[in-house]
Amino acid sequence: MTTSSIRSALDREENRIKDDILRMGSMVESAIDNSIVALKQRDGALAQQIIEDDKQINQLRYKIEEECLMVIATQQPAAHDLRSIVAATHIAVELERMGDHAVGIARITLRMLDQPLLKPLIDMPVMANIVKEMTREGLNAFINVDEALARRVIDRDDEVDQMYQQIFRELLTYMLEDPKNISRATFLLWVAHNLERIGDRATNLCERTIFVSTGKLGDLNAGQTGPLKPL
Repeated sequence: MTTSSIRSALDREENRIKDDILRMGSMVESAIDNSIVALKQRDGALAQQIIEDDKQINQLRYKIEEECLMVIATQQPAAHDLRSIVAATHIAVELERMGDHAVGIARITLRMLDQPLLKPLIDMPVMANIVKEMTREGLNAFINVDEALARRVIDRDDEVDQMYQQIFRELLTYMLEDPKNISRATFLLWVAHNLERIGDRATNLCERTIFVSTGKLGDLNAGQTGPLKPL
């Protein structure tokens, strides 16, 4: 087999992996979207569908991991190619965890169906849109090995953390004003916490992209003050 044909085979396998990652990202974005819609509309059927659909996200994660292992075993990639394939396995895991967070929101919705929302949802849909954009742009950065875009996405995590702190303080005020609000406020707090964690995982995607580009891997948010966490 010539060097050219080996290169061509490796490129095909890498493109297949990237296509699956983009497909998985689209499924995760839909799960995030639907989780907020289900919460706002008190839609138990949609919440249950999110939980069921998560099985497909999980299956795609394992498919991607198997594809990556097969490429490493059969194509013996080196340098940039090897970093890209190793990064893809980690990105698949991060996307699967994002899907789990959307499922977490769906499960919270199911637990809240017999109660009215404590307050209109204003900041959380905005927060959800931001983390969806971070996920989409993070994946685009990986596909195109765009280090500058990856770093811009990481910077947006501060915006997510600030929104989380704002929601935390607002819900805490509701709790202090009337202890009867504690249960419903806690549910909403955990919704916000799941969205904040999706933002964190989007930054993890970008750290892997920077690893592919530079060969250096590290926590680019290290040393920053994290968001307030629910007890």
